This record gives sequence, C-alpha cells and structure tokens, in this order.
Amino acid sequence: MLIRTPAASSSREDEVTPESIYLSRRAFMAGVGAAAALSSLPGQAAEAAAYADVEPANAPAWFSGKLQDARWQAITAGNEAVTPFKDATHYNNFYEFGTNKGDPSRYADKLSVEPWQVKIDGEVGKPGAYSLEDLLKPHRLEERIYRLRCVEGWSMVIPWLGFPLADLLQLVEPNGNAKFVRFETRLAPDEMAGVRSGFSLIDWPYIEGLRLDEAMHPLTLLAVGMYGRVLPNQNGAPLRLVVPWKYGFKSIKSIVRISLVAEQPKTTWEAIAPNEYGFYSNVNPEVDHPRWSQAHERRLPSGLFSPNVIPTRMFNGYDEVATLYSGLDLRKYY
Repeated sequence: MLIRTPAASSSREDEVTPESIYLSRRAFMAGVGAAAALSSLPGQAAEAAAYADVEPANAPAWFSGKLQDARWQAITAGNEAVTPFKDATHYNNFYEFGTNKGDPSRYADKLSVEPWQVKIDGEVGKPGAYSLEDLLKPHRLEERIYRLRCVEGWSMVIPWLGFPLADLLQLVEPNGNAKFVRFETRLAPDEMAGVRSGFSLIDWPYIEGLRLDEAMHPLTLLAVGMYGRVLPNQNGAPLRLVVPWKYGFKSIKSIVRISLVAEQPKTTWEAIAPNEYGFYSNVNPEVDHPRWSQAHERRLPSGLFSPNVIPTRMFNGYDEVATLYSGLDLRKYY
C-alpha cells in the first residue's frame, strides 16, 4: 500500500535538504566511497551512501532481494537533517541489553536474529507462526524518513525501511472481535545482558499495544532496515514497529508475536508506572511527564555548547492522525 496523498508531516522530494547543505564535503566523499563497499556486500544498497558513515553489514537473502525494488524516500522529513547513523545506533533504549544508552550497541550483537519467526494469533482468520521471509514476501519495502521523539525529551530523524503494518494485518484477516493489537518482544536471557541483570522493574517479555485503527493507519510501519541497510540488533532487528506520532517506547523492537485482541492490553511501561506512561503515549507538548516538561526536545546530535533544543510539536508533527482521537481527552488518556 502506497501513500499517495501528501500530508502535513511529509514533503516532496524536491523539498528535502540537499546533502551539500547538511553534510560536509568530507562526509559526502566518505559516503561516495562507502557506496562501492556497500555494493560488494550482499543485501546492501548504494542508497546508503546518501547517509554519512553508515556501517556496512551482511544482510540475509530476504532483505537483499527486497532492496532491489525498494521505494526510496516514500516519505521525507522536509528540510530536517537526518540524524547521523552513529548517533541513531549508539544512543538507544533497549533495556533487554542494559539501562545505559550505550549498552544496546555494546551487547546486542549476542542476539540471534536468523532464523526468525513471528507468531500471529488471536482474533484473526489466518493465525500461525510465520517466518520473517514469508511475512516480507508480499510487501514492497519503502524508505520513510520519520521523526522519533523519546519520552525522555530527546529526538532523532531516522530513515527507516519497511512496510505498512496495515498491509500485514489485512492479510491475516482480523475478525469483528479484534479491537487492539498486542506486540511482544523476544525474550532470550542467554543473549540479553539486561534480562540477566535482574532489572526488577520489568516483567519480561516487553509488551506494547495499539488500538486497531492506530495500527491500521498508513503511517504505522513495520521496519526491517534503516539508512539503506538491514536493521542493527540494537535498533530492534530483525523486525520492529515504528509509530512516529507516539513516544519512542511505543515502537517495540525485535517482535516475535502479534496478537489481535478484544481487550486493551496492559503494556510494559503502563504496568510499571501508570501515572507516567499511559496506553496512548501520543507526543503532546501540552501534557508534561510528572517529572519533566514535554514542551521542548533535544534533537541529536547535541552537546554542551550546542544543545540543539527545539519546540515539540503535537503528534510529533504528524497532524493527519488527529482524527483518530476526535472527542478523546488526551490529558486523561495520555
């Protein structure tokens, strides 16, 4: 399914900031050199050279085949500069590998991502355990450059590769009882240092959920890649959710189960601190976290002398989703 109607959050390709503006000449030349290296690896796209310092990686066959027909820049972020690959892959929350921002990139290489199965069950006509390759077969990959806003107050702009979640849900045929979608992350204690550490606040595995209409919205993406290459483990390989108008923790990583259910699922952070993390978790600058303001965000990269603080936008700037919440009190249902 392709998005053909321009929305307030997207822009035409000719509106994207040229590389010459937001990349230095040195970084651009490095990217050109990287194209040759990427083309020599299975499953790598020369398009990755559009982003500076992308670390090449061998990719599975299901990914390399899909890259040949990918639709690049299907959605862009206007004139917003893409976050450098190193920042996007080395500053992460993925508590299964530890609570520090550098822990996922340090430890997530232990996670085995091949082979990978996703169980689809609940209120669907076609339940089953699907290999990732089988899930990908019917879908054309799209590159979508989305803003990512963390509830902690920092943000990024990331070029994802994936396909609409709605396309998958339609294929498994939700029935009339399906009102919500529940997602579950893989639990592998032997491969996940954070799980073994006994971080007691979390009752593993990690659980997230969406209302069915949120899941079916055209912006909701299942991602298998980023920056023109396969997803790194620390960013949720091999399959993660991306819901750009919600805080980042809603975009669950390393998905192994998708369940269509009648009742609203209890999500992980909602269970831990319901007064801080609600089920909806829409980006909203007018509703503060109990311990900090949500009116502004720190766009990475940033530093002591260049904090790069910008105003936060309602729904993270994706105004087209507002109709999903008509009549809903977004202060009460935060």
